[in-house]
Amino acid sequence: QVQLVESGGDMVQPGGSLRLSCVVSGFRIKDYHMTWFRQAPGKEREFVAASENFGIGTRHADAVKGRFTISRENVKNMVYLEMNSLKPEDTAVYYCAAARRWSDIATLKNYEYEGHGTQVTVSS
Repeated sequence: QVQLVESGGDMVQPGGSLRLSCVVSGFRIKDYHMTWFRQAPGKEREFVAASENFGIGTRHADAVKGRFTISRENVKNMVYLEMNSLKPEDTAVYYCAAARRWSDIATLKNYEYEGHGTQVTVSS
């Protein structure tokens, strides 16, 4: 059974940091490009970051570049999102997803698997 379980979401003040984790079971993440996307209330999905299957290449959305970092541990079958200098506009549910093709990482719809998300709230 395939499962992607995100954790680490919380409420933090602007300027704060969080580390999200995604633990995967049912498939090997080394066979997939792993991505994080987010969705704020009343808004469309937004690509955040992606990690190439062997972890060499990464891509980050302009909105988070320099503040967020995606990483992965293929041996543990886990993906992470380190988030620093958080802003109120980062408030959203953050999802972990797996894509077969690098061209699909930012499509927000062609993912092979998706998790159920973890809530991040940035507010003073």
